[in-house]
Amino acid sequence: MVSRRNFLGGAGAVTAAVSAAAVSKVAMAALPEPVIQSKPDTMPPLVPNTGRPYNPVVTLNGWTLPWRMNNGVKEFHLVAEPVVREMAPGFKAHLWGYNGQSPGPTIEVVEGDRVRIFVTNKLGELHSVHWHGQRLPSGMDGVTGLTQPGIPPGKTFVYEFVARRPGTFMYHPHADEMVQMAMGMMGFWITHPKGKHPLIDEVDRDFCFLLNAYDIDPGSYTPKIMTMLDFNLWSWNSRIFPGIDPLVVSHMDKVRIRIGNLTMTNHPIHLHGHEFLVTGTDGGPTPKSTRRYEVTEDIAVGQMRQVEFLADEEGDWAFHCHKSHHTMNAMGHDVPTMIGVDHRGVARQITKLVPDYMVMGERGMKDMTEMEMPLPDNTAAMMTGQGPFGSVGMGGMFSVVKVRKGQKRGDYGDPGWFKHPPGTVAYEFTGELPDPARFKAEGTGSMSPVAKPAQEVEVKVRKPGGGHGGHN
Repeated sequence: MVSRRNFLGGAGAVTAAVSAAAVSKVAMAALPEPVIQSKPDTMPPLVPNTGRPYNPVVTLNGWTLPWRMNNGVKEFHLVAEPVVREMAPGFKAHLWGYNGQSPGPTIEVVEGDRVRIFVTNKLGELHSVHWHGQRLPSGMDGVTGLTQPGIPPGKTFVYEFVARRPGTFMYHPHADEMVQMAMGMMGFWITHPKGKHPLIDEVDRDFCFLLNAYDIDPGSYTPKIMTMLDFNLWSWNSRIFPGIDPLVVSHMDKVRIRIGNLTMTNHPIHLHGHEFLVTGTDGGPTPKSTRRYEVTEDIAVGQMRQVEFLADEEGDWAFHCHKSHHTMNAMGHDVPTMIGVDHRGVARQITKLVPDYMVMGERGMKDMTEMEMPLPDNTAAMMTGQGPFGSVGMGGMFSVVKVRKGQKRGDYGDPGWFKHPPGTVAYEFTGELPDPARFKAEGTGSMSPVAKPAQEVEVKVRKPGGGHGGHN
């Protein structure tokens, strides 16, 4: 029998867990045995061996939850519990999640499946699960106090409904939501079409991940749950670059990426080297007449987006949020800007007292990525990650789409860095530079005043009275 804590990752182990659950003592009872995963790696897709067939997804730095069939019903078991999530190599966070991880495992079903989900609460407070975007009976919607009583600590509740429409969805708490989601409780849900669908194309590779954010001080382990906007760790599936795995595809693969946003701000997700088609939202696949090609798609709070593209350009292509602060780790919001400040006199005085003192930031922050300075315990460098040409100088919501010829179908292993054909890499120019051409109108003298005012004009500002109650 596969142990709850010793479950081995990978498709073979997942299948073994399902088989083992079929004969275990727990499985013989009413409750399916929970499967636990603690590795932060991207697990191979779970190819269904029971129930109706479908083309499985790959969860970035995550996995798909196994199930058992019980009289035609697909049964899952989610365990809400404290977890330890490695957000990047050497940096671990104490979070809340499901089945050993944050986010929890992806649930994959087929349109028309009757689904039964057992949810066991191992937290210290009430819990519930909302099935975001699903059509279901109101009493299965998972809002504590409104549609159900909260799940008490140590108890198990059952949710049961039919997956009525195909699409990209998610699950998350609706009990003490601010705390539980700030602690990392969420997961992906995929409902595959039951047959050929006029708005859903077949793809070669299908990825999914959730956007989430944390505020964890360097040297600490637990997120600050009261933070509203000033997060210092912007993550994909509770991982930060360089801890986020690459999305590996074969040249000329048709690729689908599903993204859900459970942070407190929007994220313009940008792909280099390709245009993609926005083909779906949390409302389901979009009509073909409304689809548009983009290289950046803005995903608002609580929304899902599904994008597709043909991987017809070989290379290593950046894939990231286009809010520049969201591609940084462990940011310090109170760090002053020192660009252009001459520190030399002050630095000489300080080094007399602190010999190892060094000035940073007067030429920008990129130099810090090359210094390999000691960090506080349990944190990650602000900008890090090594590429084939040196430091990438990124963090947070950043990964790489690796497009390779010869990448075998079903192979998601990292192929290493791209070998650029000769003459296709930017290089230093060592010749003589000509003087840049300039317009005659350039310079300070081009807009000289016709006549100066006869006297200095004092600008007076009249402040409105009565407070700020009229502002919207």
